[in-house]
Amino acid sequence: MSLYYKWKKFEEDEDRPEKPRRFGVTEMRGPNHTLLTQNVLQEIFESMGQFVDGLKFSGGSHSLMPKSFLKQVIDMAHQHDVYVSTGDWAEHMIRKGPSAFNDFVEECKQMGFDTIELNVPSLEVPEDTLLRYVRLIKSGGLKAKPQFAVKFNESDIPTGGNRAFGAYVPPPPPRSTELVEDVDLLIRRAERCLEAGADMIMIDAEDLCKHADSVRADIIAKVIGRLGLEKTMFEASNARASEWFVKQYGPRVNLFVDHSQVMDLECLRGRNLGKNHSSVLGSSYFLF
Repeated sequence: MSLYYKWKKFEEDEDRPEKPRRFGVTEMRGPNHTLLTQNVLQEIFESMGQFVDGLKFSGGSHSLMPKSFLKQVIDMAHQHDVYVSTGDWAEHMIRKGPSAFNDFVEECKQMGFDTIELNVPSLEVPEDTLLRYVRLIKSGGLKAKPQFAVKFNESDIPTGGNRAFGAYVPPPPPRSTELVEDVDLLIRRAERCLEAGADMIMIDAEDLCKHADSVRADIIAKVIGRLGLEKTMFEASNARASEWFVKQYGPRVNLFVDHSQVMDLECLRGRNLGKNHSSVLGSSYFLF
């Protein structure tokens, strides 16, 4: 172990795993709703870089930055063993044409990105196409991380069960505006993405843990039970949700948090020194 404090939450004699970690991953939100300068990022990496595994450019924020600046940020992250993710931007590139996705993967590789995230609800593509995108990312030498939500467009839910590869595909119904909760469909599609080579599955906080008083513990438990703790990452959109995840699943849970929550989360993972949000963490709030 390094100069940092030791964990005593995995096993009695097991320290905080060194990076790169397979579990207990903390992915940090990069510039999105607020502007993070190079100096701010440098301070975060220098003071808490040991506890930050990944940096994600949310909402396509990297597309607004000069490439020279973006490359400097990516190089800075790599100096601190922090991987860099594109965030959910691929769906905008796909709309530019059939070859646009290949160009996007190649450009991400040249810029130094490590992971390409695929926002599955926004892609609006058939499952076979989604799996092809995952394989293209992997063949380009990058990591693939599909992001799923628990609610699907009603017209996207198969009516005849799972079809075999090469089976007749009936014409799709008109697009619906109604969203239907289907956790089993989420899990099945996530399993196929993992089989195609995806490195991790991101679960959107919307409808699961966006509000601390309505965490869907039943759905979260089912997703982790089927996909495994190491292959899932949850978006914890507030500090109370982060605390709930660590209390329920221990320090091994993978979380995506705002940069302002990194230190609090690490304290929770290690010695429970984080802020006390227990006043809103009664179990009756989370079990449905």
